[in-house]
Amino acid sequence: MLFYFLLLPVALALAPDGPWDVFNYAPKSKTVYARDIYKSVGSVSGARNLVGNTGSVILSPSPWITLDFGIEVGGLVSLNFDKVDDTSSVSLAFTESPAYVNPLASDDSAYPTPNMNYDGVFTIPAPLSKGHWTQPSYSLRGGFRYLTIASHSNTTLQLSNVSCAISFMPHVDDLRAYTGYFYTSDPVFHDPDLLTKVWYAGAYTVQTNTVPLDTDRQFPFRFASTGWFNNGTIGVVGPILIDGAKRDRTVWPGDLAISVSTQFVSTFDLVPTRNAVSTMFAAMDPETGALPQAGPPLTLYRPDSDTYQAWNLIGTHNYYIYSGDHDWLSTVWTNYTRAVAFLEGKVDSTGLMNVTALSDWARQGGGGYNAEGNAILYKVLLTASDLAKYMGDESLFAAWRANATALKVKYNEAFWVESAGMYRDNLTTTLCPQDANSFAVLYNLTLSDDQKVAVSEGLEKNWNDLEPVVPELPDTISPYISGFELQAHFEAGQDNRALDLLRREWGYMLYKNLSVQSILLEGFMANGSLGYQSSRGYNYDPSYTSHAHGGSSGPTSAPTFYILGLTVTSPRGATWSVNPHINGGLPSAEGGFETSLGWFGVRWVLQNNQFFTEINTPEGTSGLVKLMRVGTVVVDEVAVKVVANGEITLNGGKHCIAIFS
Repeated sequence: MLFYFLLLPVALALAPDGPWDVFNYAPKSKTVYARDIYKSVGSVSGARNLVGNTGSVILSPSPWITLDFGIEVGGLVSLNFDKVDDTSSVSLAFTESPAYVNPLASDDSAYPTPNMNYDGVFTIPAPLSKGHWTQPSYSLRGGFRYLTIASHSNTTLQLSNVSCAISFMPHVDDLRAYTGYFYTSDPVFHDPDLLTKVWYAGAYTVQTNTVPLDTDRQFPFRFASTGWFNNGTIGVVGPILIDGAKRDRTVWPGDLAISVSTQFVSTFDLVPTRNAVSTMFAAMDPETGALPQAGPPLTLYRPDSDTYQAWNLIGTHNYYIYSGDHDWLSTVWTNYTRAVAFLEGKVDSTGLMNVTALSDWARQGGGGYNAEGNAILYKVLLTASDLAKYMGDESLFAAWRANATALKVKYNEAFWVESAGMYRDNLTTTLCPQDANSFAVLYNLTLSDDQKVAVSEGLEKNWNDLEPVVPELPDTISPYISGFELQAHFEAGQDNRALDLLRREWGYMLYKNLSVQSILLEGFMANGSLGYQSSRGYNYDPSYTSHAHGGSSGPTSAPTFYILGLTVTSPRGATWSVNPHINGGLPSAEGGFETSLGWFGVRWVLQNNQFFTEINTPEGTSGLVKLMRVGTVVVDEVAVKVVANGEITLNGGKHCIAIFS
């Protein structure tokens, strides 16, 4: 039987053009202007002249105007003063969410205060000078959508040419030059483009989190009276991948567990990842092998974290598998092995790790023989043994693999609760957490497919109308942890449940008018409000919440890795796997990514109970294709015999597969 398809491109430096390009949120220029006027109060003439920079606006006297850039931006504001007087001054206020637009204060980025009065405004004092003005570099604002300009004058003030020079992605001229893409149409959601929009929102979020080296929050900020200073040093070298555009603007290894994969499938811009992981190794305690919870300047306060140490080690593996950067791995290998040994030293006679460095992602109930910490340690041991293999260290490979096997046995003995069909949080609780259960399925700590399905069903019981409420952090929604749950449902073969979760949680973020609607929110409350982590360090200051957090971008890599089913299984994709998840009701999907070996792409279509797919991978590579339907299998117009496990092996190149039921 013959069928015809437009084959995907080979070895492109950039993703192919297509209808998906309209969903790319990245601006076409690194100098951006307002797309709309959100609000104006007082006597304002010619406000729309500031939209697209078509003319000047006249403010008289003492009014204010809020510009809407339409998307998350960040950088230094410039403007022209066309008419001034000696007594006039101007203030600038910045905010991500429209909920906090006002002329008296920016949303808090330096420090959370309940009355949202810490950051205040940036004042351009009297006397103003005619001509061009640019915000000083120390006052860079890393993430905002709305800029409020207030005139403090008894006379007329005229200004024009209000723009923002984007500071993120400093090493890249064309922010839209993605090396990967994803595209599908969802017949279930009210907007069929949701999944594609979320993919690109996650990609853009991580772009806004990729920043110059000397643009961190200046510490200690608690002793300042008001204002913000973003001229601290983030790491050892830049550009560098951090956790949030507005804040914290710091390397947090937990976020890297999600954001690095986002970076890989969208832009293949991995140098900032390497710089982030290197920063953490540079801060290692030389005597113990312990890593701090976060990068500079938080290392000054040295809160350590067993789980975030583990995430840094997992991030090391992800960077290496995606990049194949063996020279770099060799330079950090000694520190890497010491960091693994530090965690293994906490495994005692119980066979479990006793978590003693308690800092974590804000969850409650950590520490001791905790299921979350031990699940992440299991993933560390698997990825460490994989790296040992590439480093040619057979002894470490065998030891770490054996330790992982032993931990898996102990994990199920200690934490599995048969009556609940889930894993409990520790040895003395009945609480079944979102994080540990998601990790158990995702990292294959489960002992059977039935166990995976049971956990998937149990996780769904935490959902409200919007999204999963975190048992280990009550009344809270964590898109970071939900990103792992999303993958866990796919791993359990529950494609419908995975897509339902994506539509609820990330659909809410993209469409709710509290959010920026182009990037992905750090977290929110069970009722959908912005009071994330109010009692866990954020001082009941909802404006402090970050709206551009790379750790929330799970639905960028998940559609690539699961809906397309396209993953690399060895460095740079020398070997790969294709295992599309087609049981979620989607009629088709396509996309791919680039590595230094070339282009990897998949396109599939379900039509009249028949399945067609194209696979396009670099010559010289090889991969396994998991056949997802029973029937007659035709590969490149030749009928093939399928082995019992439903897999076939293909060499790199262009291939067409059809399954006829």
